[in-house]
Amino acid sequence: MTFDRSVLTRAARLGAATLHESAGRIGALPARIKPVASEMRLAGPAFTVQVPQGDNLWLHRALYAARPGNVLVVSTSGGIEWGYWGDILNAAAMQCGLGGLVIDGGVRDTANLAEQAFPVFSNGACIRGTIKGFETPAWMALPIRIGDVVVEPGDLIVGDRDGVVAIPTDSVAAVLDKAQEREADEAAKIARIAAGERTIDIYGFGAGRAA
Repeated sequence: MTFDRSVLTRAARLGAATLHESAGRIGALPARIKPVASEMRLAGPAFTVQVPQGDNLWLHRALYAARPGNVLVVSTSGGIEWGYWGDILNAAAMQCGLGGLVIDGGVRDTANLAEQAFPVFSNGACIRGTIKGFETPAWMALPIRIGDVVVEPGDLIVGDRDGVVAIPTDSVAAVLDKAQEREADEAAKIARIAAGERTIDIYGFGAGRAA
């Protein structure tokens, strides 16, 4: 699955939180997954990877199975306390032209990762080393679960400093349109607040009762 550059640019600008709300409050990956540098943003189709706990062999394999622009979305089978990604994999991912990494696990070499153009979203820094288990089961380009979200290959993945959202492929166009409308509505409400209106009046909440 690929998306036009205009779709990706629009999605990245609208942001993860707005897209999550506009999709019906679905697709929000766990809040612990954040960029290693706050200015990092990503938008692209998911290339899904399921690895065993503490094992990053299939991340090396995924680099060369994914297509340029794909975002690697990685489930670590609950093994979040390992550093699955660092300088070597980051350099290889950039060489392959991938669109970013979203991993439910740790990464290391974060000082250098934060200075690179490749966006990395993880649970945080973890120095605990991984193995290469050639006999352990793993898979890629199949559905995976991260938190309570099932990510399908090709889903639109959007990430920024607020978090990461996965939008099902067949609803991307409608979600972007709703997000545009939501953004315009919020801008109008902010203008009304700046002009002196109260939120409880704008939303019709009433004054309520004092505690």
